[in-house]
This record gives sequence, structure tokens and C-alpha cells, in this order.
Amino acid sequence: MIFENIYDIIAFILSSAGILQRMQSYSDALGIPIAPKLIIILVESALLLVGVALMVMFLTWMERKVLGHAQARLGPMITWYHGLLQPIVDGVKLLSKEDLMPRRADKWLFFIAPMIAFVPALLVFIPIPFGCCGAIISDLPMGILYVMAVSAISPIGILIGGWASDNKYSLLGALRAAAQDLSYEIPMVLTIIGIVLITGSLSLQEIVEFQDKIWFVFLQPLGFIIFLVAAIAEMSRIPFDLHESESEFVAGFFTEYSGMKFAFFFLAEYAHLFGIAAIMTTLYFGGWHGPMIPMIPPIITSIVWFTLKVLVIIFFTMWLRATVPRVRVDQILDIGWKVMLPLALFNVFITGLLVAGGVL
Repeated sequence: MIFENIYDIIAFILSSAGILQRMQSYSDALGIPIAPKLIIILVESALLLVGVALMVMFLTWMERKVLGHAQARLGPMITWYHGLLQPIVDGVKLLSKEDLMPRRADKWLFFIAPMIAFVPALLVFIPIPFGCCGAIISDLPMGILYVMAVSAISPIGILIGGWASDNKYSLLGALRAAAQDLSYEIPMVLTIIGIVLITGSLSLQEIVEFQDKIWFVFLQPLGFIIFLVAAIAEMSRIPFDLHESESEFVAGFFTEYSGMKFAFFFLAEYAHLFGIAAIMTTLYFGGWHGPMIPMIPPIITSIVWFTLKVLVIIFFTMWLRATVPRVRVDQILDIGWKVMLPLALFNVFITGLLVAGGVL
């Protein structure tokens, strides 16, 4: 049986188990109309939330281990085998923290800012194909435009959080984050234009299928380098993490946040890291394409290949954090506007010439 997306897979499983039919009969008996489609959407949303949360937990453990070994340490070791339960312990600690708010803070904006930063980090996964055979939430015809538009919302939450905190360090950190995102969002979008020119499609699913024979990292090497640098800046990883520079801004835009509000910012940061790595895998590394293993369903094999590629990219960013010093804020903006932007425009120009000449 061929499925188009995760919705069809969930519908098939629930129907086969008879769950949809029972829910429909219960709702009819109670006089409360509940459409099966709504149930499937709720299950789909829960799977997305749980999946991203589990990946964030794993990434926090992975980063601790990578940084530990890079510094000749072992990292977390006490909480079960090699500290695998450390993210759960951290989560319990955050839940038990007192949720403080500055006396002069804008209460409503201070409250909703973490949500504005976290929700777009989840929504960005909707058009990303995690594997073949329907392992995608929704294959949007304008998938790339959707991803870039949604990912641009998170900095708004950061800016609101910094301003609402009524703290000079938080505000300066938020302003730096906004300036950095603006400086590198434009080169990132321009590099994607080169891929769109070659494939003639804005659908991420079709872009992955186009890379069946050769990945775009080989067809667009300059574009990939620009995208990689811009992605690291978008993820706010070292050497581009100036908005939370400890020696200058204490903890950056979330200096005044604690408890679950801080946890939402923390989740948003790592979900954004996972999302950018997934987008890079989709655009430049063939997505879920990889050798299929006999006796294992293709959907499982493709998801494994996609996950491995994403983890390699994330490991690279963590390795940078352990080995590269932080760059000055003026240098970051100079690189974005004076180096990345002209190179991105040059890449679009060359790609357009090659496509018009029939070379690509």
C-alpha cells in the first residue's frame, strides 16, 4: 500500500485497529460530532511534538558528550548508562524551578515570547520529507517558501522577550540576535534560489527526488558553503552566538527567564538546530536517499539515512563550539553583508547562466 503522507499512515493504523470507528460511535452516542479527520490531526500533532521533544533531549545529551570528550572529559556519566537520562533530570529540574518575573516587565509579552519562539520551530517540520513512502506531514507545493517564512518568526519571539524583560542585557542580546538573523537570512534565501532554478520546483519532496542521482552539494558547492555559514549564524551557534555572550550579556535575551519559560526558549533553540540541519539535509545531501537494506521496509531505512545525515551536520556544529572562538559583532555583520550577500548573488547569477545554457 502506498501512502502520500503521515496522515494517511495514521488513518490506516487507526482504522485497522478499529479506533476511529469506536471514537465515531462514542461521539454519535453522546451527541458530540467528532470528525475522524480531527482525531487524526490531533494524533499527528502529538507525534510531531513528542518526536521533536525526544530529539531535543537526545541533542542536549549528545552536545554534553561531544564537548566533554573535546575537553578531555567524559561528560555526563552518573544518570544511567553514560548519562543517557541526564536530559530527563534536567527537565525535572526546570519543572521544579520557580517561575520568576521582573517587577517592571511587560507581563503579557514576557509570557508569550517563549511561545512565539517555540511554535515556529515546530511548524518548520511540516513540509520536510523524513523518508520515502509517505514519511512527511504535508507535501506543500510551496514548501521552501513556507519553511523560510515560518523560520523567520522565531526571532520575533526573541526580540519581544528581550524587550519585555526590562533588562538592558536582555534587550541588547535580542537586538543583536535580530540584526544577525536579518544579515544571514537574505544570503540563505538567495542560495536556495539556485536550487529552485535547477529543479524548477518549490516542493521539498520534489527537490529530494531530484537528488536521486547526484546531491546538490556537488552541483551547488558555493551555494552550500554560503548556506552552511548562514545556517550556523541562524542557529546562533559558536562562532555566531553573540546574542548570549556570557562575558557581555550574562545569558543574553533570556537572562530574566526561569522555569518553564526558560525551558521553552531552550527547546526552541535546539528544535531550531534540528530543523536547520533537516533543511540542509533535504536541500544539499539528498534527503532520505541512501542504500536500501534488504528485509527492512524502505520507509524505516530512509528515515534512518535521513536521521544519520542530520546528526552528522549537528555534530559538526557541536565540534565548532568546542574548537572555534567567538567572532566580534562587527565582524559578523561585515561577513554577512560584505561577503555572504555578494557571493550569494554571484551564485544565483552563475546558476542562472548554467540553467539557461542547458548545462544544469
